[in-house]
Amino acid sequence: MDWRSGCASAALIVFAQAAQAQPVGYEEALRAARVEQPVLQARELEVEALRSTAEAADELPDPRLRTGIVNLPVTGPAAFDLDRQLPTQVQVGVEQEIPNLAKRRARAGLAVSDIHLAEARLRVVGRDVEVAAGRAWISLAYAQQQLALAIEAQAELRKLVPVARSAVASGSARPAESLEIRRALLEIDDARTRIEADREAAQARLTRYIAGEEPVAQGPVPHTDVDPIELRTALESNPGILLANTAEQRARAAIDLARAEKRPDFGVNVIFGRRNPDFGNVVSVMGSVTLPIFAGRRQEPRIAAAEAQAAAALAERADALRELEAQFEADLASWRSAARQWQRAREELLPLARDRAQLEIASFAAGRAELIDVIEAKTALALLELEILVREEATVEAAAKLRLTYQEHMQ
Repeated sequence: MDWRSGCASAALIVFAQAAQAQPVGYEEALRAARVEQPVLQARELEVEALRSTAEAADELPDPRLRTGIVNLPVTGPAAFDLDRQLPTQVQVGVEQEIPNLAKRRARAGLAVSDIHLAEARLRVVGRDVEVAAGRAWISLAYAQQQLALAIEAQAELRKLVPVARSAVASGSARPAESLEIRRALLEIDDARTRIEADREAAQARLTRYIAGEEPVAQGPVPHTDVDPIELRTALESNPGILLANTAEQRARAAIDLARAEKRPDFGVNVIFGRRNPDFGNVVSVMGSVTLPIFAGRRQEPRIAAAEAQAAAALAERADALRELEAQFEADLASWRSAARQWQRAREELLPLARDRAQLEIASFAAGRAELIDVIEAKTALALLELEILVREEATVEAAAKLRLTYQEHMQ
């Protein structure tokens, strides 16, 4: 019987009994990771908040209401009398500051840059969440396969228990050989314990991204093929690089704002003055302008600081690209290594282990081999099949990580 068919049967026995089991496919897990995630909602709300504030970035400041009493006498016959003297007025006025147009446009540009920066952070977080969900699903899928395989291997070894007893009773086998079956079962049981822990850990990681409890991986695993050329050409549009790009753009917007500080701002002041009715009321209109005459000590240092920040952002962008390229090549090398090890184990080691097990069984039946040889061969075959699943998982996970991390369409 093919071991994958046995795994499928054992998996039905193990997982069909879970009342709260929630079957989930790979693509379904990825879709769930893209929605209703608290960390994504937090980043989306941050973007929405910045969009709301950006609408008022280039608006004029709120006008200022001014009121008071001017030239009120406090001594003499007219003390504290508002209507005795000509200069005395009760004034009410409105003052409006008018920043220069370049400053208003720079503030609007900086607000837009903040939005783009928040959106880039959202893409980075979305990418990280999707990668984590995909890897958790793959870990769960292979833990399930390994567990089913371990159960099947134990069932196959238990079939040798009555054979060992009969051989010992007939004198064709030593009593110690019957203990070898127990040792082999315990070895598989140790592997099963580790696999169960891996499955529970993968379930815990996956439940962070999907609703429900005790998820069960269902459906085909993602393919192991990647296109290195396509992925390499998409590095410039990677979310991490786009984040560095927006950080640089934001720094350049800050330069524009710092330079706009060198231009004068304006203001207008309109005042209504109530006087003695015999003299009539008055209206005053005044304008103001700022005088950036000490730019060398005020505006210029801020401009220099903003330019330094922009240069730093540009350097960080170059460093981020180098780091991404290096990480991509490392991940690509890991995928190639895992694929080769999996292929070698599947195409070379597994046929040898199967042939050995079949030959030992035939030799034992012909009386030319001992039962302990059969047990060792079948145990080695079972452990190798588990190891092949581990290598296959490493290959699938490496390929999925490459596609999810570096593909251009990743959002």
